Amino acid sequence: MTQTSQKYDLEERTAVFAENVIKMCRTIKYDLIANNIIGQLLRSATSIGANYMEANGASSKKDFRNKIHICKKESQETQHWLRMLGTARPELKDESQALWQEAHEFVLIFQKITSSLRQ
Repeated sequence: MTQTSQKYDLEERTAVFAENVIKMCRTIKYDLIANNIIGQLLRSATSIGANYMEANGASSKKDFRNKIHICKKESQETQHWLRMLGTARPELKDESQALWQEAHEFVLIFQKITSSLRQ
């Protein structure tokens, strides 16, 4: 099966993203600055998928919209922490930028979903 013919699965995509963030964070040598950034980054990056799964199990349209909005906010926060990590650990700048791009795509996806719900 080719990549283009596979079913698009946002739950899986957000989970893989969080796993990639976890893997990157495991490689970072801890210090005071890195500890704070890593903690914040891990919380926001893993929250995206968790909230998306909650949205899929929402009890109402309002609940769904709220969870998707949280997904968007967590994606934006993750972008921020990835940028800070790239500054704190320049050797991870390329990897941080690639993950930042994926977080940015999540922002666009969740924004589109919330915009569609308003119409």
